[in-house]
Amino acid sequence: MSESAALAGARAVITGASSGIGRAAARRLAALGAEVALVARRTDVLAREAAALGPCAVALPCDLADERAVAALADALQARWPGGATVLVNSAGLFPLAPVAETPPELFRATLDTNLVGPFLLLRALLPSMLARRAGHVVTVGSVADRHVFPENGAYAASKFGARALHEVLRAELRGSGVRATLVSPGPVDTPLWDAVDPDSRPGFTPRAAMLPAEAVAEAIAYVLTQPSRVNVDELRLSAA
Repeated sequence: MSESAALAGARAVITGASSGIGRAAARRLAALGAEVALVARRTDVLAREAAALGPCAVALPCDLADERAVAALADALQARWPGGATVLVNSAGLFPLAPVAETPPELFRATLDTNLVGPFLLLRALLPSMLARRAGHVVTVGSVADRHVFPENGAYAASKFGARALHEVLRAELRGSGVRATLVSPGPVDTPLWDAVDPDSRPGFTPRAAMLPAEAVAEAIAYVLTQPSRVNVDELRLSAA
Protein backbone atom coordinates (compact mmCIF):
# COMPACT_ATOMS: atom_id res chain seq x y z
CA MET A 1 0.00 0.00 0.00
CA SER A 2 1.36 3.44 -0.91
CA GLU A 3 1.82 5.99 1.86
CA SER A 4 -0.89 8.17 0.32
CA ALA A 5 -3.40 5.37 0.87
CA ALA A 6 -2.30 4.29 4.34
CA LEU A 7 -5.48 5.71 5.88
CA ALA A 8 -7.81 5.24 2.92
CA GLY A 9 -11.33 4.73 4.20
CA ALA A 10 -10.65 6.40 7.53
CA ARG A 11 -13.07 9.11 8.63
CA ALA A 12 -11.24 11.33 11.10
CA VAL A 13 -12.61 14.03 13.37
CA ILE A 14 -9.85 16.41 14.45
CA THR A 15 -10.43 19.14 17.01
CA GLY A 16 -8.33 22.28 17.27
CA ALA A 17 -7.85 21.94 13.51
CA SER A 18 -7.53 25.64 12.69
CA SER A 19 -3.93 25.87 13.93
CA GLY A 20 -1.07 24.11 15.68
CA ILE A 21 -1.15 20.36 16.28
CA GLY A 22 -4.73 19.96 15.10
CA ARG A 23 -4.08 21.65 11.76
CA ALA A 24 -0.86 19.68 11.24
CA ALA A 25 -2.68 16.42 12.07
CA ALA A 26 -5.51 17.21 9.64
CA ARG A 27 -3.02 17.86 6.85
CA ARG A 28 -1.04 14.70 7.59
CA LEU A 29 -4.07 12.41 7.84
CA ALA A 30 -5.54 13.85 4.65
CA ALA A 31 -2.23 13.20 2.90
CA LEU A 32 -2.51 9.58 4.01
CA GLY A 33 -5.91 9.23 2.37
CA ALA A 34 -8.30 9.91 5.25
CA GLU A 35 -11.47 11.96 5.03
CA VAL A 36 -11.13 14.65 7.66
CA ALA A 37 -13.64 16.75 9.60
CA LEU A 38 -11.93 19.87 10.88
CA VAL A 39 -13.35 21.16 14.16
CA ALA A 40 -12.50 24.48 15.82
CA ARG A 41 -14.14 27.75 16.81
CA ARG A 42 -12.64 30.03 14.15
CA THR A 43 -15.06 29.62 11.25
CA ASP A 44 -13.15 31.61 8.62
CA VAL A 45 -9.75 30.04 9.30
CA LEU A 46 -11.28 26.58 9.43
CA ALA A 47 -13.09 27.08 6.11
CA ARG A 48 -9.88 28.16 4.38
CA GLU A 49 -7.99 25.17 5.75
CA ALA A 50 -10.67 22.72 4.63
CA ALA A 51 -10.79 24.33 1.18
CA ALA A 52 -7.02 23.97 0.85
CA LEU A 53 -7.26 20.25 1.63
CA GLY A 54 -9.90 19.68 -1.01
CA PRO A 55 -12.99 17.44 -1.18
CA CYS A 56 -11.66 15.05 1.48
CA ALA A 57 -12.11 17.77 4.11
CA VAL A 58 -15.07 19.51 5.71
CA ALA A 59 -15.06 22.42 8.15
CA LEU A 60 -17.38 22.01 11.14
CA PRO A 61 -17.08 25.01 13.47
CA CYS A 62 -17.85 24.19 17.08
CA ASP A 63 -17.20 25.53 20.56
CA LEU A 64 -16.36 22.36 22.48
CA ALA A 65 -17.18 24.10 25.75
CA ASP A 66 -20.83 24.34 24.63
CA GLU A 67 -22.70 21.06 25.14
CA ARG A 68 -25.45 21.99 22.69
CA ALA A 69 -22.86 22.91 20.05
CA VAL A 70 -21.17 19.52 20.50
CA ALA A 71 -24.55 17.80 20.08
CA ALA A 72 -25.10 19.75 16.84
CA LEU A 73 -21.60 18.76 15.71
CA ALA A 74 -22.42 15.10 16.32
CA ASP A 75 -25.56 15.46 14.19
CA ALA A 76 -23.56 17.10 11.38
CA LEU A 77 -21.00 14.30 11.48
CA GLN A 78 -23.73 11.66 11.36
CA ALA A 79 -25.27 13.36 8.33
CA ARG A 80 -21.92 13.41 6.51
CA TRP A 81 -20.80 9.95 7.58
CA PRO A 82 -23.84 7.73 8.28
CA GLY A 83 -21.46 4.91 9.17
CA GLY A 84 -19.86 7.05 11.86
CA ALA A 85 -16.37 8.43 12.36
CA THR A 86 -13.56 5.90 12.61
CA VAL A 87 -10.97 8.20 14.20
CA LEU A 88 -11.21 10.93 16.83
CA VAL A 89 -8.20 13.15 17.52
CA ASN A 90 -8.85 15.34 20.54
CA SER A 91 -6.33 18.13 20.06
CA ALA A 92 -8.13 21.37 20.93
CA GLY A 93 -6.86 23.15 24.00
CA LEU A 94 -6.56 26.31 26.06
CA PHE A 95 -3.21 27.14 27.69
CA PRO A 96 -3.64 29.88 30.32
CA LEU A 97 -0.76 30.69 32.67
CA ALA A 98 -1.39 32.20 36.08
CA PRO A 99 -0.66 31.42 39.73
CA VAL A 100 -3.51 29.51 41.34
CA ALA A 101 -4.32 32.44 43.65
CA GLU A 102 -4.65 34.73 40.62
CA THR A 103 -6.55 32.41 38.27
CA PRO A 104 -10.12 33.66 37.70
CA PRO A 105 -12.69 30.91 38.32
CA GLU A 106 -14.21 31.48 34.90
CA LEU A 107 -10.81 30.88 33.26
CA PHE A 108 -10.30 27.69 35.26
CA ARG A 109 -13.76 26.45 34.20
CA ALA A 110 -13.19 27.41 30.55
CA THR A 111 -9.91 25.49 30.49
CA LEU A 112 -11.51 22.37 31.91
CA ASP A 113 -14.48 22.70 29.56
CA THR A 114 -12.27 22.94 26.46
CA ASN A 115 -9.48 20.54 27.43
CA LEU A 116 -11.45 17.89 29.30
CA VAL A 117 -15.24 18.21 29.15
CA GLY A 118 -15.33 18.83 25.38
CA PRO A 119 -13.30 15.69 24.58
CA PHE A 120 -15.55 13.71 26.95
CA LEU A 121 -18.66 14.95 25.15
CA LEU A 122 -17.22 13.97 21.77
CA LEU A 123 -16.31 10.55 23.11
CA ARG A 124 -19.87 10.07 24.29
CA ALA A 125 -21.15 11.03 20.84
CA LEU A 126 -18.74 9.04 18.67
CA LEU A 127 -17.83 5.93 20.67
CA PRO A 128 -21.14 4.04 20.30
CA SER A 129 -20.77 3.61 16.52
CA MET A 130 -17.11 2.57 16.93
CA LEU A 131 -18.08 -0.02 19.51
CA ALA A 132 -20.90 -1.31 17.31
CA ARG A 133 -18.43 -1.79 14.44
CA ARG A 134 -15.75 -3.13 16.79
CA ALA A 135 -13.29 -0.78 15.14
CA GLY A 136 -12.08 2.77 15.65
CA HIS A 137 -9.31 4.79 17.25
CA VAL A 138 -9.34 7.61 19.79
CA VAL A 139 -6.20 9.72 20.06
CA THR A 140 -5.88 12.10 22.99
CA VAL A 141 -3.24 14.79 22.63
CA GLY A 142 -1.78 15.17 26.10
CA SER A 143 1.25 17.07 27.29
CA VAL A 144 4.29 16.79 29.49
CA ALA A 145 1.96 18.64 31.88
CA ASP A 146 -0.24 15.54 32.16
CA ARG A 147 2.41 13.96 34.42
CA HIS A 148 4.67 16.82 35.61
CA VAL A 149 3.59 20.03 37.33
CA PHE A 150 4.91 23.51 36.64
CA PRO A 151 4.24 26.90 38.29
CA GLU A 152 1.32 28.84 36.82
CA ASN A 153 -0.12 25.64 35.31
CA GLY A 154 -2.99 25.14 37.75
CA ALA A 155 -5.80 25.17 35.21
CA TYR A 156 -3.85 23.56 32.38
CA ALA A 157 -2.31 20.78 34.48
CA ALA A 158 -5.66 19.99 36.09
CA SER A 159 -7.19 19.58 32.64
CA LYS A 160 -4.31 17.51 31.25
CA PHE A 161 -4.02 15.24 34.30
CA GLY A 162 -7.77 14.75 33.91
CA ALA A 163 -7.44 13.98 30.21
CA ARG A 164 -4.75 11.43 31.00
CA ALA A 165 -6.99 9.78 33.61
CA LEU A 166 -9.89 9.73 31.16
CA HIS A 167 -7.64 8.04 28.61
CA GLU A 168 -6.54 5.41 31.15
CA VAL A 169 -10.16 4.60 32.02
CA LEU A 170 -11.02 4.47 28.32
CA ARG A 171 -8.19 2.03 27.64
CA ALA A 172 -9.42 -0.25 30.43
CA GLU A 173 -12.97 -0.15 29.11
CA LEU A 174 -12.04 -0.61 25.45
CA ARG A 175 -9.62 -3.50 25.84
CA GLY A 176 -10.85 -6.37 23.66
CA SER A 177 -13.52 -4.23 22.00
CA GLY A 178 -11.66 -3.64 18.73
CA VAL A 179 -11.57 0.11 19.44
CA ARG A 180 -8.13 1.52 20.21
CA ALA A 181 -7.10 4.47 22.36
CA THR A 182 -3.75 6.26 22.44
CA LEU A 183 -2.36 9.11 24.50
CA VAL A 184 0.22 11.18 22.61
CA SER A 185 2.05 13.35 25.13
CA PRO A 186 4.56 15.82 23.68
CA GLY A 187 6.87 18.21 25.44
CA PRO A 188 6.63 21.90 24.50
CA VAL A 189 5.39 22.33 20.93
CA ASP A 190 5.84 25.50 18.89
CA THR A 191 2.23 26.54 18.26
CA PRO A 192 0.27 29.81 18.47
CA LEU A 193 -0.65 28.92 22.08
CA TRP A 194 2.73 30.42 23.02
CA ASP A 195 2.16 33.76 21.26
CA ALA A 196 0.77 35.47 24.37
CA VAL A 197 3.35 33.88 26.66
CA ASP A 198 6.54 34.86 24.79
CA PRO A 199 8.64 32.02 26.27
CA ASP A 200 11.85 33.35 24.71
CA SER A 201 11.82 36.27 27.12
CA ARG A 202 10.84 34.29 30.25
CA PRO A 203 13.50 32.55 32.36
CA GLY A 204 12.89 28.85 32.81
CA PHE A 205 10.81 28.47 29.65
CA THR A 206 11.89 26.47 26.61
CA PRO A 207 12.74 28.81 23.69
CA ARG A 208 10.42 28.32 20.75
CA ALA A 209 13.30 27.36 18.48
CA ALA A 210 14.02 24.40 20.80
CA MET A 211 10.41 23.18 20.89
CA LEU A 212 8.95 20.33 18.86
CA PRO A 213 7.29 21.39 15.60
CA ALA A 214 3.58 20.63 15.34
CA GLU A 215 4.33 18.45 12.34
CA ALA A 216 6.35 16.08 14.53
CA VAL A 217 3.32 15.49 16.75
CA ALA A 218 1.15 15.00 13.66
CA GLU A 219 3.62 12.38 12.45
CA ALA A 220 3.34 10.59 15.81
CA ILE A 221 -0.45 10.60 15.50
CA ALA A 222 -0.19 9.15 12.01
CA TYR A 223 2.18 6.49 13.31
CA VAL A 224 -0.21 5.19 15.96
CA LEU A 225 -3.16 5.25 13.57
CA THR A 226 -1.34 3.19 10.94
CA GLN A 227 -0.28 0.35 13.22
CA PRO A 228 -1.83 -3.09 12.54
CA SER A 229 -5.37 -3.33 13.88
CA ARG A 230 -4.34 -5.77 16.61
CA VAL A 231 -1.68 -3.38 17.94
CA ASN A 232 -2.55 -0.59 20.36
CA VAL A 233 0.02 2.05 21.22
CA ASP A 234 -1.18 2.86 24.74
CA GLU A 235 0.97 5.94 25.15
CA LEU A 236 3.58 7.80 23.14
CA ARG A 237 5.79 10.42 24.79
CA LEU A 238 7.62 12.92 22.61
CA SER A 239 10.47 15.27 23.37
CA ALA A 240 12.79 17.43 21.30
CA ALA A 241 16.15 15.85 20.55
